Amino acid sequence: MRLLEYQGKELFDEFGIRVPRSYLAHTIHEAREGGNKLGYPLVIKSQLTVGGRGKAGAIVKCKSEAELEPKFNELLHKEVKGEFPRGILLEEMADIKKELYLSLFLNRSKRCYSLISSAEGGIEIENAGSKIMVDVPIDGLSHQEAEETAAKLGLTGETVVSFVDFTTKLSKMVNEKEAELAEINPVAILQDGSLMALDAKVIIDDNAMFRHPELKKYEHVSELERQAEVSGFSLVELDGNIAIIGNGAGLVMSTLDMVSDAGGTAGAFLDFGGRATTETIYEALKVISKIKRVEAILVNLFGGIVRTNLVAQAILDAYNNNLMNVPVFARISGADSEKAREMLQGSKANLYNTVEEAIQSAVSAINNSRRSK
Repeated sequence: MRLLEYQGKELFDEFGIRVPRSYLAHTIHEAREGGNKLGYPLVIKSQLTVGGRGKAGAIVKCKSEAELEPKFNELLHKEVKGEFPRGILLEEMADIKKELYLSLFLNRSKRCYSLISSAEGGIEIENAGSKIMVDVPIDGLSHQEAEETAAKLGLTGETVVSFVDFTTKLSKMVNEKEAELAEINPVAILQDGSLMALDAKVIIDDNAMFRHPELKKYEHVSELERQAEVSGFSLVELDGNIAIIGNGAGLVMSTLDMVSDAGGTAGAFLDFGGRATTETIYEALKVISKIKRVEAILVNLFGGIVRTNLVAQAILDAYNNNLMNVPVFARISGADSEKAREMLQGSKANLYNTVEEAIQSAVSAINNSRRSK
């Protein structure tokens, strides 16, 4: 689960990591209220899960109340990498002396956390001239390791004390919340030598969420995902153009991996489970049809539990009612599969004996369509 900046900073504050005073706004009325509380000048930031906000112009300075409304409205309606903001964060300006880069991430290859730091903040870490990497033991970053890192960064005096406090608290937060990543770019060294987190990129391990009910409030469910849940199936929207439908989360996940291996990109993950009816499958296709970026639907169905002719009828109904116009590439086997194949003969649905054939055909069809445009 990828947290928004303000959510990550709420966790930082919970663990005593210093952050600027801020105010989250969704309307211009709330923004004016926040501006009055924080004072001017201030910074306003789109709350997005994608990176590159600064380069996209989604972080701007606001010098006065007169500038607030036009800049706020511009950010509120600015799309960045296909995503619109889920709020605008108003934040006090910091008196910055220097900027650092810090990242604490789960290093799966070494089965530990690793701390990356750089004396250059505010840039992509790949472009940083000198990076320092320290493997962090399972019990967290020690004061000695933090002090040694501070020395390598060229920090002195009170800033060393603040750096040790800052990084050990960050390590504690990552361990306790089971985060895969906590990145701060930049970390500000203020005029008094203390440190402040000016940004927050935090990713929580989805597999650990059942142990952290306090983090459930940060889960974001799209309107389509909510509709899917009401209809009795599971949907996850993704960034690609192939919607993957199947019965069973494991089957759908493995199909997703196979699509990726074949050069395709998944646009949705939809599991209608083992109790699907023609009506629920039709509703699933109705939801998929609302995802504009989907160019093909891949159905991988093993009908050990589900009668496959019900799936076939739902696909036919969706086409007959003009619910969808994208091609379907299906591998359907199991109970009543021969009947399902007979039903779909002559339709816009393409049937295959293996899922590999269905995937390759779906990927090729999308690639050919793009080349012809």
